[in-house]
Amino acid sequence: MKITVNYREIEFEMSTLEELLTLYRFNPERITVQINDTFVPPTMYAATSLKEGDVIDIGRA
Repeated sequence: MKITVNYREIEFEMSTLEELLTLYRFNPERITVQINDTFVPPTMYAATSLKEGDVIDIGRA
């Protein structure tokens, strides 16, 4: 699926936000995440499924 992460379109073959963060080695304790302008709390990273066209903004906490 194609998603946009911090203004870059990527091809992502996994399914959850946690997998994306692990792939790019983000420390969940030091970041904030929004998907399609909606804040995602760290406790929901594993349960948050990504879908085609999602726009993810990852920033420093």
